[in-house]
Amino acid sequence: MEPTEKQKKGILYVVATPIGNMEDITLRAVRILGEVDLIAAEDTRRTAKLLAAHRINTPMTSLHDQNERQKSRTVIASLRKGLNVAYVSDAGTPGLSDPGYILINQAIAEEIRVVPIPGPAAVVAALSVSGLPMSRFLFLGFLPPKAARRRQLLSELIHEPGTLVFYESPNRLQAALADVKEVMGDRQIVVLRELTKIYEEVVRGTVSEVAAAFVEKIIKGEVTLLVSGFKEDDSIITDETIIAKLETLFKAGGLSRRDVVDRVAGDLDLPRQRVYRLAIKLDF
Repeated sequence: MEPTEKQKKGILYVVATPIGNMEDITLRAVRILGEVDLIAAEDTRRTAKLLAAHRINTPMTSLHDQNERQKSRTVIASLRKGLNVAYVSDAGTPGLSDPGYILINQAIAEEIRVVPIPGPAAVVAALSVSGLPMSRFLFLGFLPPKAARRRQLLSELIHEPGTLVFYESPNRLQAALADVKEVMGDRQIVVLRELTKIYEEVVRGTVSEVAAAFVEKIIKGEVTLLVSGFKEDDSIITDETIIAKLETLFKAGGLSRRDVVDRVAGDLDLPRQRVYRLAIKLDF
């Protein structure tokens, strides 16, 4: 067992597990999972399949989003007694849009040693094959499900130079792509689906091109969305610019709201929906 020195308290191992392909597990992870006294798992049924594949019989307990705060105290109590515990999420590295943060922080507060057992992470796997810059990236987990909050977040990220990485639900992908285009422009993006699995798919191109590629498809499985970062020569048209043009035309008179919206959308080469959304907020 690692490490060899004697300790009064046990060790918490944070173990990365496969995101799809069962072969994507390290030899060290297999050994640790077999040697610890207890495995805390986001889903014991799912983890049981992984353990069975590697003939591991370590006892398990569940620790997921709904019970993490309460169950973390129980796991910490075991660690205080000197038991070694491994924590695994459903797939990938715990804590990345998965439970684990509360448990890890409680262990740190108790001065319990926390040891990473590195391995698969959808974020890194997606970046590695995306073709987008990896020297700087920003991972933001799942995009907000509601359109207004999603567009607000994207607006806040317009000038971020690093590659943006999101997770997204397959049934919200098209709506998310429409918002990316509306807020950030027709940037280069990559959509990755079912990474490491049989039906793995990677689609690269502009937002328009990628959205078109999925129009007639039934999208299934986990989706990772990468958006290219802001470049100084990017032509970003802000809401302020649109509002200024709308106000100028409204004040000039002679045009209906519809005509004003059509004129501004055409002049700036923007989706009419974006311009209309701003126009109805103006008191003209």
